[in-house]
Amino acid sequence: MLEKKMLSKLKDKKNLLAFSGGADSTALFFLLLKHNIPFDIAIVDYNIREQSKAEVAYAQELARTHNLICHLHNAKKVEQNFEAKAREIRYNFFEELILKHNYENLLTAHHLGDRFEWMLMQFCKGAGCAEIAGMQKEQNRGFYTLIRPLLHLDKKELLAYLHTNKKTYFEDESNFDEDIKRNSFRHNYSLPLLEKYLGGIKKSFDYLDEDRSQLIEAIEIKTIDEFGYFKSSHNKRSDIFAIDKYLKSKLYMLSADERELLKTKTTLVVGRKYLVVQDRNFVFIAPSLQEKAEIMPHKFKEECRVLKIEPKLRLYLYKNPDIFLKVKELLAAV
Repeated sequence: MLEKKMLSKLKDKKNLLAFSGGADSTALFFLLLKHNIPFDIAIVDYNIREQSKAEVAYAQELARTHNLICHLHNAKKVEQNFEAKAREIRYNFFEELILKHNYENLLTAHHLGDRFEWMLMQFCKGAGCAEIAGMQKEQNRGFYTLIRPLLHLDKKELLAYLHTNKKTYFEDESNFDEDIKRNSFRHNYSLPLLEKYLGGIKKSFDYLDEDRSQLIEAIEIKTIDEFGYFKSSHNKRSDIFAIDKYLKSKLYMLSADERELLKTKTTLVVGRKYLVVQDRNFVFIAPSLQEKAEIMPHKFKEECRVLKIEPKLRLYLYKNPDIFLKVKELLAAV
């Protein structure tokens, strides 16, 4: 079921599997074992469901049985905005593990149904080809690669594999709560369409991936701590796609309105958290500093004036001298 090309990327690598005990991650767990792919697992207990204790116990039992490491994070209870906050908690935990234990790849069990429901949600908000193509099988996140080995498979294919091989898995009852937007899209739109048009939908994503590779230029995003930058492709679609990709790695998703604004504005604060500056041949992305501006030395202000550095970026550069040196180096060469 796993593609040969994907297996070659995982073999002889240090892999971390994001595990929940649900059907998707359980299927990926046993498929990785089947192909002798080395990996450890990481699970988060959000402490909001009784069943989560059984899921954690199952993860630990599987790890013991197969001589793997099971990393566990007991999260503090999330009181509001659960979906976004849980994602932030989850990825912060995974990335801490990756840095501490030198994992090369983070594996998640997203499948075709997840990709299709995301596509429908983006399409209904307003999106182009690059956005509705959605999840990618591989995504470079700087110090690790996010890999989704199941993206070509439908949920019913994963369930058939689990049932045929008599593997235990858990069903999260919150998946049936249609007050959650993605669940509403799943049960009312994506699942019925996948049931009826699975083959065509798979082919469509192949075409979308091919189209995206033609439309969107690959851009290398460099980072210094929390500062990201890249050389502009002079193709707005490609630049905005790269900005979106970088911010997703920081657990922030651009809204459709923000994408539109980035087409015309050279400076934009998004989500009240990040400052995006499109300056001549470069794009800079930095944390947006909300505190009152400090009194900066005359010499510093004069250097910024001569280089025509965006005023909203200056306070961050003043507080981060090494990054200021890099920005000066880049802009002086323009």
